[in-house]
Amino acid sequence: MIARFLTGTALALSLGLPGSALAQDANTSTAEMRQLREELEALRNQIDALEAAIETQQAAAAQAETRATEAIETAQATKDASAGTKIAWKGAPEFSSDDGWTFKPRGRLQYDFGHLSAPDGIADDGTGFSSELRRVRLGAEGSIPGGFGYRLELEFADGSAQLWDGYITYKADGLTVTAGQHNNFQSLDELTGANDTVLVERAAFTDAFGFERRLGLSAQYATGPVLLQGGVFTDNVADLSDDGNNSVSIDGRAVFAPKLGDMQLHFGGSAHWRDLGDALTSGRYRQRPLIHSTDVRFVDTGDVEGVRSEKSYGVEALAIAGRFHAAGEAHWLDVSRDAALNAGFFGGYAELGYFLTDDSLGYRSGTIRAPRISEPVGDGGVGAIALSLRYDYLDLVDRSAGVIGGKQNGYIAGLSWWPAENLRFLLNYAHLEYDDAAQAGSGANRNYSADVVGGRIQVSF
Repeated sequence: MIARFLTGTALALSLGLPGSALAQDANTSTAEMRQLREELEALRNQIDALEAAIETQQAAAAQAETRATEAIETAQATKDASAGTKIAWKGAPEFSSDDGWTFKPRGRLQYDFGHLSAPDGIADDGTGFSSELRRVRLGAEGSIPGGFGYRLELEFADGSAQLWDGYITYKADGLTVTAGQHNNFQSLDELTGANDTVLVERAAFTDAFGFERRLGLSAQYATGPVLLQGGVFTDNVADLSDDGNNSVSIDGRAVFAPKLGDMQLHFGGSAHWRDLGDALTSGRYRQRPLIHSTDVRFVDTGDVEGVRSEKSYGVEALAIAGRFHAAGEAHWLDVSRDAALNAGFFGGYAELGYFLTDDSLGYRSGTIRAPRISEPVGDGGVGAIALSLRYDYLDLVDRSAGVIGGKQNGYIAGLSWWPAENLRFLLNYAHLEYDDAAQAGSGANRNYSADVVGGRIQVSF
């Protein structure tokens, strides 16, 4: 349209006034008319080219406008998404959305080392210096809309991945229901996380009596200072590949944890019954000398034949008052046997602790927690420093049942240093005295002592 208009205009300007000029110049030569047509054609071509260029520029401008609109919409969507996602630091970054989803990575690395001075006459590769990666774990936890939650954690310490924790929870009005692999409410020391214990290892009876995570369904209810826990469990997930591992247990724990002024008190008890499920099986109850990096056992029942079921029950107490804390537990295990006398074992400990810095142990949901460091090293302080003393006792002797696994009296001193959140160094010394030990020393002596030094470097998040 533009080309036709411009062409007509140019023609009129070139020939003068429309109509009259042609009529007056009737004698115009054919050559002049041909020349005029050629000039008009050239002008038409120029106008067509100009029109095409204008259309190209208009298309480019429209395309640029579209891209700008899309960029603005994308930026707005990103801004809206960012406004709905929050990141908070809780020992690790926790991502949360407005609709109730959260995700937080978790993990720990613990390097242990120690030295075991063996009694005379005992030659074992596990004596002397040893070290290990005690725990290497990586996982995640979070919440799901509707009151649900989850945790998944894998253990890599032995070079292969094994499920450590794997469960789903539902929480409502003080009630928590848990399904999956998790702890089955054994004792205060066992339920306190390895990141939070003030000594390198837990009480001797916790390993000797086979406390471990198992697959099951449990519920706990908390109201004020009262906490009730109970569940039904099978075996550890790693053992379920063997269809012979078909045990069933019922476990329960009750805690009363009042506050007396600024003092946190804790009184608890637990009871457990486990049917091993097999027609005939054997049990073995034993413990290392404080450090886990050695395989030496001076207390060891060997295979106790004909074990059908286990019953155990324990009591526990704790007081945290400022820098000071005191804790103690006692636990009894009765082993029911087929065509043999039942056997009974016992373990317990008493512990005192004191912070040299202005810090205190934490407490939550029936377990001990690491201190909140008042003056970390990064803020000009020295971190949190605590001293601990523990008497640890384990009795695996039942002469009436013909089981003599030895007795251990442990006297343990510990130094714990948290220079900053999620970083810790531990150093322990233990003097262990044995009666009726599983290994004989010089002259077939089974009553002797051993000294142990153990340490740990730990990073967690």
